Amino acid sequence: MSELGAILLAGGRGTRVDGEIKPLFQVGGTTLLERAVRASTDAGARPITVVAPVLDPKLPVDWVREHPPFGGPAAAAVAALSAWAEAGTRPTWTLLLACDLPRADRAVAALMAAVPLLPADGDGVCLGGATGRPQWLTGLYRTAALEDAASRLPDAGRDAAVRALVDDLAITVIADVDGGTVDVDTWQDLERARAEEDAP
Repeated sequence: MSELGAILLAGGRGTRVDGEIKPLFQVGGTTLLERAVRASTDAGARPITVVAPVLDPKLPVDWVREHPPFGGPAAAAVAALSAWAEAGTRPTWTLLLACDLPRADRAVAALMAAVPLLPADGDGVCLGGATGRPQWLTGLYRTAALEDAASRLPDAGRDAAVRALVDDLAITVIADVDGGTVDVDTWQDLERARAEEDAP
């Protein structure tokens, strides 16, 4: 049994970037999707499942799509968990990451470091953004708890916010001190991320 798996969400509409595919944006010569995959791989995650159309067939990941497409992040997570169940896979922990994080490596490192500090009955940990608001898609959760929550979502989570999946879980929110939750939602965000990557 694998100790860690990863579910990477990369199938959004990109409405704030004119419909472009955000996970394929390059920052420092690497796509945001590649950064999420690398961060997950470096943490020892297996399997790594990307919920999206096949965006880069060279990546060593499994591809899954929620049905219907664009059903939202909760539906995407449910689709990946269902694929794991069908394959008889259940890692103890699941990284749940959006694929618009230029500093995905920092996010994953912070989450992994927090695990030994969690209460024995805790269901997971996520990072808090600049305002302290939980960033559920920068989280590390017990797979069994996610599966249980997913089983109770109506219509396989279609059109539900990710909060609907995690709302009843005992999750510790930790401060993001390294900018791991900084994401790319707009063209301005992308320009800023590229400028910071190129800064000396």
